[in-house]
Amino acid sequence: MPEHEAAAPHGSPTDEVGTFLNRRREQIAQRWADEPLFRAVFTVSRDEAVEAGRSVVDALAQVAASGRVEDSDSAGFTVVREQLARMAAARSRSGLSSAQVSSEVDALRAPVVNLLVADLPDAPADRVRESTEALTVLMGTLRLVVMETALTEVQSLIDRQQMQLLEVATPVIKLWDGIVAVPLIGTLDSARSQVVMETLLEAVVDQQARYAILDITGVPTVDSLVAQHLMKTVAAVRLMGAECVVSGIRPAIAQTIVHLGLDLGTVITRAGLADALAWALHELGAGIVQATPGGTGPR
Repeated sequence: MPEHEAAAPHGSPTDEVGTFLNRRREQIAQRWADEPLFRAVFTVSRDEAVEAGRSVVDALAQVAASGRVEDSDSAGFTVVREQLARMAAARSRSGLSSAQVSSEVDALRAPVVNLLVADLPDAPADRVRESTEALTVLMGTLRLVVMETALTEVQSLIDRQQMQLLEVATPVIKLWDGIVAVPLIGTLDSARSQVVMETLLEAVVDQQARYAILDITGVPTVDSLVAQHLMKTVAAVRLMGAECVVSGIRPAIAQTIVHLGLDLGTVITRAGLADALAWALHELGAGIVQATPGGTGPR
């Protein structure tokens, strides 16, 4: 080989990896299509798995070309993040742990590294080592991107489920024409208070309610924050043209409110849900008639 060819310059290891990925795009995608991560997710057809592999290879080539092989926030990953998240989520739904999903992503590295080494049969050992190291780092970053994206998706799912649980745990009950109630059970924090307010206001409009009852019998403690939430809800209901009654203030909670120096003077309160309903019915002009034990009439 002529001396000037032997000494021909070549790009940086990341440049060489980017060029290699573009050149061997189809071969890599074909090999990945047979790996568990792709094979188990894209079950309709192998072509679908190959196409998904091509898009990931394109993303890796773009990242390598930028020289930011260690940066999981590199722009090259933006296009495939959603796809990678779906793949990881599909494997998780099939029963795999996060560690197993990570292992499946790591398994994609060997076929690519083997192709790279085979692509450099006459290259100096240092050049092969530097290029394989750059490719290994890039594949490690891909694994990090997959896991970060998967965790974000999981957190989003948890947040949605928590909101759904809050909505289910905050039912609005129609007690009478013009009267609705929300029986609260458990801790009342900011997120749940917002759900309570929204669902109650929607019920006031939908049911054309004139009175809304907030029953806190099942709320274990009332602090200044909970009291503020109650006051805001009462004010919001009044702005909708209805009156809000708070019921279920137990002696211990009453003492806590007094000790905290909280002013609930503008809030209508009743001892229990039955008392609040009786008050609202009276305000509506409806009378409560107690039947005789035999059920023959009023007494």
